[in-house]
Amino acid sequence: MTLKKSVSVFGVTGSIGTSTVDILRNHSDKYSVDAVTAHRNVQSLASIAKDLNARCAVIGDPDLFHELREALAGTDIEVGAGETALIEAAERPSDIVIAAIVGAAGLKPTLAAIRRGARVGLANKETLVCAGALMTAEVAKHNATLIPVDSEHSAIFQVLEDKADKQVDRILLTASGGPFRERSLVDMKSVTRKQALAHPNWEMGAKISIDSATMMNKGLELIEAWHLFPVAEERIEIVVHPQSVVHSMVEYCDGSVLAQLGSPDMRTPIAYALAWPDRIKVDVPRLDFAMIGSLNFQKPDTNRFPALRLARQALQEGGTLPTVLNGANEVAVEAFLQDKIGFLEIAEIVETVMEKIGREDLTSLNQVFETDALVRRQTAAHIAAV
Repeated sequence: MTLKKSVSVFGVTGSIGTSTVDILRNHSDKYSVDAVTAHRNVQSLASIAKDLNARCAVIGDPDLFHELREALAGTDIEVGAGETALIEAAERPSDIVIAAIVGAAGLKPTLAAIRRGARVGLANKETLVCAGALMTAEVAKHNATLIPVDSEHSAIFQVLEDKADKQVDRILLTASGGPFRERSLVDMKSVTRKQALAHPNWEMGAKISIDSATMMNKGLELIEAWHLFPVAEERIEIVVHPQSVVHSMVEYCDGSVLAQLGSPDMRTPIAYALAWPDRIKVDVPRLDFAMIGSLNFQKPDTNRFPALRLARQALQEGGTLPTVLNGANEVAVEAFLQDKIGFLEIAEIVETVMEKIGREDLTSLNQVFETDALVRRQTAAHIAAV
């Protein structure tokens, strides 16, 4: 009889988390659940914890500890709250950790899981954007396994042959282009929060939906891909593919291009991260190629979507600049969601903060946290002064 793998899900109430829950429910014969976490959604967290018979539940906001404890009263589920409790949950001995906390807040728990040698299904691209080579060094040092969950990076991971670093000519990251792929700059000036959240292909959380609309999400994925895969920066290209059927491609030196295709459903890459190196059945829509008819590709427009240019700049200059890019973007996106700034101002603010703070050589993880905190303060101050 095969022993169950134990799984912890960080960010269980978000879009990646709820998709993971769906898979775990349908494969309860293969997986048990150790820890589940959320930022503030106490009732959903408690409901999921009971439903999956989790051993531990942690709420990120320490002020909500008593509410979570009350919601789980009468169960044997351990309860925790705050950053320290999140890190302790990541240190628990689960076989697999799905790291889906949004933004830089996921860095410390993800690092804690890596340092105990866990298999980490990484859905939090910001950890690699901010900490980059420091994170991958920790993976190697502690013999951890990093499996990308972003659909694009999962696609590359699936078709990238072992020891192929000298055989790869290009990595092609596909991008849907978001809801404003064909909008002019003039039209995008008046974009509303509701319009920006309405992604044409994917169901995602608020932050990543806005990042997709500005195409900053693809810029962050560019940086993530450089850290994950053995290809020089100039050989990682972005191509707009509106149908979101081809999730990414790898071109080899003999001219072969290998692609991973599938319906735009995050359960596929999540299931791959859970089952790797095997696969498990997932009830996602199957592709009907006759109905699709054709697949379209085009170059991205960096004039209308300057976030792509800023991300490429951050990757090329390196050091702490990707941390600056990410932190400024997170604050600017939140300001847009609160109707404090316009849509086009997101990238403008990120560029201003990058120019103001600049880069330093990145030497330690503590420096990442310090830089992130500085960037957030200065971005917030800049927005307040505008």
